[in-house]
Amino acid sequence: QVEKRLELVKQVSHSTHKKLAACLQGQQGVDADKRSKKLPLTTLAQCLTEGSAVLGDDSLLGRMLKLCGEAEDKLAQELIHFELQVERDVIEPLFLLAEVEIPNIQKQRKHLAKLVLDMDSSRTRWQQSAKSSGLSSNLQPSGAKADALREEMEEAANRVEICRDQLSADMYSFVAKEIDYANYFQTLIEVQAEYHRKSLALLQNVLPQIKAQQEAWMEKPSFGKPLEEHLAVSGREIAFPVEACVTMLLECGMQEEGLFRVAPSASKLKKLKAALDCCVVDVQEYSADPHAIAGALKSYLRELPEPLMTFELYDEWIQASNIQEQDKRLQALWNACEKLPKANYNNIRYLIKFLARLTEYQDTNKMTPSNVAIVLGPNLLWPQAEGNITEMMTTVSLQIVGIIEPLIQHADWFFPGDIEFNVTGNYGSPMHVNHNANYSSMPSPDMDHAERKQHDQARRPLSVATDNMMLEFYKKDGAPLCVRSMGVRVMDTSWVARRGTSVTRKTPSTPP
Repeated sequence: QVEKRLELVKQVSHSTHKKLAACLQGQQGVDADKRSKKLPLTTLAQCLTEGSAVLGDDSLLGRMLKLCGEAEDKLAQELIHFELQVERDVIEPLFLLAEVEIPNIQKQRKHLAKLVLDMDSSRTRWQQSAKSSGLSSNLQPSGAKADALREEMEEAANRVEICRDQLSADMYSFVAKEIDYANYFQTLIEVQAEYHRKSLALLQNVLPQIKAQQEAWMEKPSFGKPLEEHLAVSGREIAFPVEACVTMLLECGMQEEGLFRVAPSASKLKKLKAALDCCVVDVQEYSADPHAIAGALKSYLRELPEPLMTFELYDEWIQASNIQEQDKRLQALWNACEKLPKANYNNIRYLIKFLARLTEYQDTNKMTPSNVAIVLGPNLLWPQAEGNITEMMTTVSLQIVGIIEPLIQHADWFFPGDIEFNVTGNYGSPMHVNHNANYSSMPSPDMDHAERKQHDQARRPLSVATDNMMLEFYKKDGAPLCVRSMGVRVMDTSWVARRGTSVTRKTPSTPP
């Protein structure tokens, strides 16, 4: 039974050793330094590190490559340590078992068989000698020759006995050591577990750093992202696409006929959306195409995961629009406005104030409050339901118009106080030092009518079209050395000062 077991264990140990050695990524039998050079992980780490050097720390990809390169290099070192330990504690003992220890026992078994043959041959010769002497089987042959044959036979029998004892001892020893052989595989799993624990610890250590770099990176897409997430990342109160588009439209689109209704060029719209996602806009290019700007604003609002006026308040908005008595309807709409989350309230206030400003030019642009509500309403509020959006919007479009139109008509009642459309105060130059001489802040609510009128005549919106180039001043000894123009970077929150919260909500006055 032991002999049969020997052969089976030899076969299993041999195949396991072979497959386990094939799992090693490094070159077997060499030291750690040489193994490291041939390791795929080391090559990957070098590639990532070189890539980070090429891209530099100014780009997010460069920083990611650097962090990942360092992590992969540490993982490679852990892998080398793991493979060396597996090789020493598992692969080499298995090799000895399959190729040395068991074959030695099997060789001894063959040697015993040969000794038994020799002993049988000696016995046969001695028996033939006895027969030739004519002696009975009970008597021992005598003479020098007979003595030599007897000694040879006894010597052979002695050798057989010694070899058999040795073989039995080796076999019993093999059986007794089975727990040691089984321990090789326990060691394999323990070493693997330790390797994975250390690797996991390395990865868990670097992941927060990677996530921190991602979160600290300001240039994140805004289209299709939740409003609060975008505001938190950019440190803003008004969503960047909303402010950028409104500020540009104030300059170049207020008298454009059919604004928000006329479809823009698809390629222009796609390009502007991509530029807004990068927070970089060449204002000069789009100042000649206000419909693309309006289209980008509509797209941003529509692509929000949740409408600006929220799913939670959808039923309340619809119920308010169904109230027949105007005063009560306006009061119900005001109540719904007050329930909006702060971020949504700030942005809807900003947008409605702009749309009210737009309708002041309705004689030219043909965009009455009703027309604006028809084209923009479905982008501000829609139901949270699965199914055909087109069919649903057809049934509720009139109700949504009944919500948006009064908000625009009575914007100053719903949202008291004047509003600063250029919230960041920076469109063009990176330093907020009265960069637009033609621009003055919104008039104070405390001004009387005459002062306000005079102020409005002297005031014009911040011109992002004229202030269409970012000026980079390279100063030498305090004097400007040269000026270089480039496309406007409309948002750079590293230098944009937070303006604080918007106007405090007030208790409603009597509805108009």
